[in-house]
Amino acid sequence: MNSEQIQKLEKSISNMEEKRARIYFLVQDTKGNAKASVRYIYQMAYTLFESGYNSIILHEKPEYSGVSDWLDEKYMTMPHNSIEGTNLEISPEDLIIIPEIYGFVMEQITKLPCGKIVLCQAYDHVYETLQPGQTWSQLGFFKCITTSEKQKEYLETMMRNVSYEVIHPFISDSFQKNPLPPKTIISIYTRDHRNTTNFIKMFYSKFPQYRWITFRDMRGLSELEFAQGLKDSFCSVWIDSPSAFGTFPLESMKMGVPVIGLTPSMVPEWMKEENGIWINNQNLLLDVLADFIQNWLEDNINPDLYDQMSQTVEPYSSEETFKTSVLSLFEKMMATRIENFKNQLTKFETAE
Repeated sequence: MNSEQIQKLEKSISNMEEKRARIYFLVQDTKGNAKASVRYIYQMAYTLFESGYNSIILHEKPEYSGVSDWLDEKYMTMPHNSIEGTNLEISPEDLIIIPEIYGFVMEQITKLPCGKIVLCQAYDHVYETLQPGQTWSQLGFFKCITTSEKQKEYLETMMRNVSYEVIHPFISDSFQKNPLPPKTIISIYTRDHRNTTNFIKMFYSKFPQYRWITFRDMRGLSELEFAQGLKDSFCSVWIDSPSAFGTFPLESMKMGVPVIGLTPSMVPEWMKEENGIWINNQNLLLDVLADFIQNWLEDNINPDLYDQMSQTVEPYSSEETFKTSVLSLFEKMMATRIENFKNQLTKFETAE
């Protein structure tokens, strides 16, 4: 029996050292709609794939829309597997990364003999699919990757016995400042379409003198369409109270577009009084936007705002920094796992 265990451990160690161990990333099927959280997972998985790791995208159904309609087609060159309809290969040396929204999947794979990691980008989704009283550690998930220090601090108080790592999203080079003057367009991003529609209707109703200004709904656009939409805008409106990081304001800032936003419940570490116009009361947002429009038309916007925007987004603008963070984390995790497997191997060899 020990000799069989020794062979298995030796194989697992070899697979990890040679980067053959599978690293599964579960993603949501967005049905062709752009979603920042899915983009983040693909960017992480592709970083590992580029570096020779056996990185695999995992989706629920065999019918999967993919992301080529709104992300670079290179992401679809990675191996893709579905949970349903296939005999998923899982070995002890493998890793599986599950988004926080998939609590029911965590429960289903509790007994799988592999490494398990939670990827939490939205703290408000953590408990949606967990049973009352259920925790990640009870389901065999003792490590979590998240996107901000503030979210990490919150999760540490809620999900104990779990170690946390932070990898910030990055704002890609698709977002560049427009060398030309902006058009009379306001980009607006809200959590759901209803909020966008209502905001626009209320604004035109309260300030009919600005009906000649166009609002552009930024939901559901490809990354290139999104970037082009922002490039043409003179300001952006952000309403997303449950947001845990806030890529849209940073994308706006990178393109030199001032943001008027509702302060989210979890205030991100990049948000400062000087780098945007942040409102705690949504009822005041219409009036603040109208004031900004008037000041912009009169060329009366403080230039310090634009300087603060550039300084704020700078730490989140490097793809290389993101890649380095991803590779450093997974190299460290793999080294720890290899050491643990070698310790087990030594015990079996000693027993022999």
